[in-house]
Amino acid sequence: MTTLGSFSRADRSIVGRWWWTVDRTSLVALLVLAGIGAMLILAASPAVATRIGISDSFHFVKRQLMVLPAALLVMIAISLLSPRNIRRLAVVGFLGGLGMLALTLVAGQEIKGARRWISLAGQSIQPSEFVKPCFAVVAAWMFAEQRKGRGVPGFLICTGLYLIVVALLLKQPDLGMTVVITAIWLIQFFLAGLPMIFVLIGGFGAVTGLIGAYFLLPHVASRIDRFLDPAAGDRYQVDKAMDAFANGGAFGRGPGEGVAKAFIPDVHADFIFAVAGEEYGLITCLIIVALFALIVLRGFAKLLQESNLFVLLAGTGLLVQFGLQAFINMASTLHMIPTKGMTLPLISYGLSSLFAIALGMGMLLGLTRRRFGESDL
Repeated sequence: MTTLGSFSRADRSIVGRWWWTVDRTSLVALLVLAGIGAMLILAASPAVATRIGISDSFHFVKRQLMVLPAALLVMIAISLLSPRNIRRLAVVGFLGGLGMLALTLVAGQEIKGARRWISLAGQSIQPSEFVKPCFAVVAAWMFAEQRKGRGVPGFLICTGLYLIVVALLLKQPDLGMTVVITAIWLIQFFLAGLPMIFVLIGGFGAVTGLIGAYFLLPHVASRIDRFLDPAAGDRYQVDKAMDAFANGGAFGRGPGEGVAKAFIPDVHADFIFAVAGEEYGLITCLIIVALFALIVLRGFAKLLQESNLFVLLAGTGLLVQFGLQAFINMASTLHMIPTKGMTLPLISYGLSSLFAIALGMGMLLGLTRRRFGESDL
């Protein structure tokens, strides 16, 4: 049987060309993260299922592990595409995701005061997760078209799309996703040639928006108050997470020996990093951080060699959303920033997050493949 490692450089098949042009180091790092995620889901989710009254304690484990191979196959399949086909996929995904995002406001499931999920075929889907990577690619396309000087008002179109997405996200409300989308848009806009005066205006607008969110959104104010003042409210999850890291030490208590997972409500999703800290210790946590850093820094290193503006901007947007999402999750768990319900890419439980990350990373792997011609751009 032929294995990937046995492909000859002369192999001109689709898979053969893919194997010799894809960034195999980043691919392996992503697969390792997915493997670590499966291990941590197995450790964390049975306690959650038992606590909420699900008879099958392995309910979440089965759901995640059943779809994980499919998500990884989606990632690899998308990485086979050319930049032009990735752009087409992003346009379709963005329009579909935008429609579902609007649908959440009228037919969405309300959970903890927010309407971020819709039910399709019996499955809960969070449309904003899919809008995020698709917006990064569509925005890059618009910015690149503007820079070509062909009369396409790319800056204006992209700004309009950004405002529509942000308006829908704030209506849910979902401030964390709004911050990620804003970061993608501003960084891409800056790289596309946004004048410095507008950079300063954008920065001022972002700060003003955060201040406004504090005064207009009670749940945002509550989280910030609890972060700044321990006496301002309940910090149960954060305190238990910090206890987990303290209990784990350098090498952890051992697989299955953690106790914090029995008390933290969202330990299989937003706080799964605490399970890694308690059961596997500081060393494993540093390995997880290093894997995320490897993917992001290696991706930027490859983009620095890129001459095509669309690929540069799209890759940057995808890396920003991947790295920023990982930072927000881990920093929230470590009480470095106010808590925010955001999954740890490829590690936390969440089917929408899993497939959206697979979509985004598949696009990144496809865009950063070595190309010997520009006909597919």
